[in-house]
Amino acid sequence: MISQLLADGFSAAIRLLTGARALWRCSPSADHRVYYGNHVSHGDFVMIWSALPPSLRRDVRPVAGADYWQRDVLRRYLIREVFNGVLIERDPEQRKQDAIETLCEAVDGGSSLILFPEGTRNQSDEPLLPFKSGLYHLARKRPELEFVPVWIDNLARVMPKGKLLPLPLLCTATFGDTIRLGADEDKDAFLRRAREALLALSDHAPANSQGAAG
Repeated sequence: MISQLLADGFSAAIRLLTGARALWRCSPSADHRVYYGNHVSHGDFVMIWSALPPSLRRDVRPVAGADYWQRDVLRRYLIREVFNGVLIERDPEQRKQDAIETLCEAVDGGSSLILFPEGTRNQSDEPLLPFKSGLYHLARKRPELEFVPVWIDNLARVMPKGKLLPLPLLCTATFGDTIRLGADEDKDAFLRRAREALLALSDHAPANSQGAAG
């Protein structure tokens, strides 16, 4: 009960601060999905999670790095009890279970996922870092999954580096058209297509890509 109240409070707070405006190019659905987005801050998964309809939110679990979220009691409580996150050891030597198997177990248990295929926060001048291979391996293990690109805009500017207080800026989460792994699609082709689908939702996309997506 307390964890649910905290989850609702987090969602309300981020909507108040950022607007958490959702733009849908696909239809919201309770089907098993993987929402994958650009990664610019520790608040990214909360932004996507808060932008989802409440009826879907409780069955969507963020995938998060265990090394960050297990550093102290508060973070452990938030990721486990409030957000019901799926924790992944980013250091292969620390893993007790294969990361893709962990994700498959979550999906098989009835959950959709939020993950960030860049693997780490993007602090470069590039709009997107190269995608890690996990997105492909998950798609290959569970080809029935729908993958939904979600471009988060403005969140990095809500809490700029060196500032003590967040800035009230309107943030948007644009949910693009779903994609699935093709029957004969290899890793490089799928990751390239998934990356292009995400980038097409941003201001960095070529004009013809934006027009085709919308």
